[in-house]
Amino acid sequence: MKACNEKFLDLLGEKYPSVQAATSEIINLEAILRLPKGTEHFVSDLHGEYEAFCHLMNSQSGAIREKVDMLFSKALTEPERARFATLIYYPQQVIEEAKAKESGVALNEWYKTNLYRLADVCRLVASKYTRSKVRKVLPDYCGYIIDELINVDRHNFNKEEYYNGIFDAIIELGRAEAYIISLTKAIKALVVDHLHIVGDIYDRGDSPDKILDMLCEMNSIDIQWGNHDVLWMGAAMGQDACVADVVRISLKYGNADLLEKGYGISLRQLAFYADKMEYDPHFKTSTNGKTISKADHELAGKMHKAIFTILFKMEGRTLKRHPEYNMVPILDRLDVENGTLTIDGTVVKLNSNDFPTIDPADPYKLTEEEQIIFDGFKQAFLSCEKLQRHLAFFMNKGSLYKVYNNNLIFHGCIPLDENGDYADFVVGDKVYRGKGLMDYSESCIRNAYNAHTLGKCDVMNLDWLWYSWCGALSPLFGKDKMTTFERIYIDDKAWHKEKKNSYYKLCQQREWCEKLLRDFGIEGPHSHIINGHVPVKEVEGENPIKADGKLLVIDGGFCKAYHKTTGIAGYTLIFNSHGMELAAHEPFTGVADAIENCTDIHSRVRVFERVTDQERMTVAETDMGEEIKGRIEDLKDLVERYRAFESKTLNMCAATVLK
Repeated sequence: MKACNEKFLDLLGEKYPSVQAATSEIINLEAILRLPKGTEHFVSDLHGEYEAFCHLMNSQSGAIREKVDMLFSKALTEPERARFATLIYYPQQVIEEAKAKESGVALNEWYKTNLYRLADVCRLVASKYTRSKVRKVLPDYCGYIIDELINVDRHNFNKEEYYNGIFDAIIELGRAEAYIISLTKAIKALVVDHLHIVGDIYDRGDSPDKILDMLCEMNSIDIQWGNHDVLWMGAAMGQDACVADVVRISLKYGNADLLEKGYGISLRQLAFYADKMEYDPHFKTSTNGKTISKADHELAGKMHKAIFTILFKMEGRTLKRHPEYNMVPILDRLDVENGTLTIDGTVVKLNSNDFPTIDPADPYKLTEEEQIIFDGFKQAFLSCEKLQRHLAFFMNKGSLYKVYNNNLIFHGCIPLDENGDYADFVVGDKVYRGKGLMDYSESCIRNAYNAHTLGKCDVMNLDWLWYSWCGALSPLFGKDKMTTFERIYIDDKAWHKEKKNSYYKLCQQREWCEKLLRDFGIEGPHSHIINGHVPVKEVEGENPIKADGKLLVIDGGFCKAYHKTTGIAGYTLIFNSHGMELAAHEPFTGVADAIENCTDIHSRVRVFERVTDQERMTVAETDMGEEIKGRIEDLKDLVERYRAFESKTLNMCAATVLK
């Protein structure tokens, strides 16, 4: 054996110090390979819609109700099953309702009945895992007891009293509520083995921070960054244009509370400054369903205009540092005096030439008041503990793309040129395209973050986060330009158009998708590309399953603003041991309605890739399976070394005896 392998086996031997220990682990790992593959869920473009996402996680996209129906379709009526499922989704609230209605013996019976049922559901969802894995999702204080409950056959005559005795003791000791909540948490954790978030936790919804707090508590999760995500990540690291754009978007969509209450970023200075301006109806903001006074609505519009001007000054400064972006700053093309903008050589009239803080001689210079306001914002983003925690989560769990169990997962696109070839992004004497551009993009983001964690600012790499948000060759944007300025200042909507990258045409072809998969090292009949970013217009008959099943686009419009566009309220892609299916969700009516009336998110499920029970996918066919096989081979090498040593020792003893 090579010296490096000998050192590795020395380390492995510390954990498995004997033939017995090593062979026991081999037996354990071989058994794990034969277990059914764990269930993966994919969701995309959450856009800050916390209530709907929270219910989706509580119900696991309908998987929990499916298990309840499987177990209790004969024993319970449909309303009873709905109520029991709601207990799993929202245990604390349903328990409080039960306590308000029942007391004494009746309440204890309610506890016992539901503990029995929850143990049955937990037993079912735990059946595809090892006991050690199940124990890891259970709280320390009750892990042993729940492990007993779900692994004891309560119909066994010899164990019946033992089983009942556990429940009686739990209730008598006043621990029923705690055990009910622990069982519901275990069920949710075990129904889905791994969650993929395919980008854009942020956008116009009002509570992405709450979604991130929820995701931070999950262990088996990954994120593929979306363009809105990298904008916030850039702002959290202090990229000037990202900071200004995050504030602009929050104001435009009526989400000031996200900044002020969610992250503690004050808008007070901006409000005082903007209140002196004239109201411009072109900067009208959304109320986001809230009732506000005319004065407050107009103030929000003034604040929107004030940060809008600061934004384009910051964007111009960014672009001056990066000629490789091939983007001409808006303010370089703006004629303030005549109120025109030059676009691709055409001089276009604006609906206003009111730019009081833009100096044509030095358009990117902030006024003294603008500088004070912007410095305050930048410092607030950099010093917000909660935002920095969310940034760290994005970096630790996220990436631009992921190859996982034969699927290529990314939010946006692979930039192509007009001919359908990978587009070239040139930086100095280097050219990046296809997978190379994806890797370059991620390296820029990680380099910027590494500097940020050291208290430094890697400006050139940090700027890439802004380019990722809106650049023509950004893998996250997928359009030729972002017409934010034009949509405000040009009435002719022809100038608002943003042309999609050629990717969105070619990705409809099976052969092209297979080529892309090969370029990322993926082949086989069950390989797929999984994207978000572009809402699927189901209401117009668009199919999210494209290219003969090789491409799955799962942006179904979680955001309320897109419900009319898509006709649905989001997708969940489900990949389990039986195959793949896509659930299209109807709009969620709210947590209060779900608890009071047991309403659920109704979903239409498309099964588009199914294996037979005899061919059910196992752990052996997954990425984890490949890792386990490697560990088995290492352990076999260790066993071989132990046995060789034993043989050598026996021979030496025999030789000594003969002497």
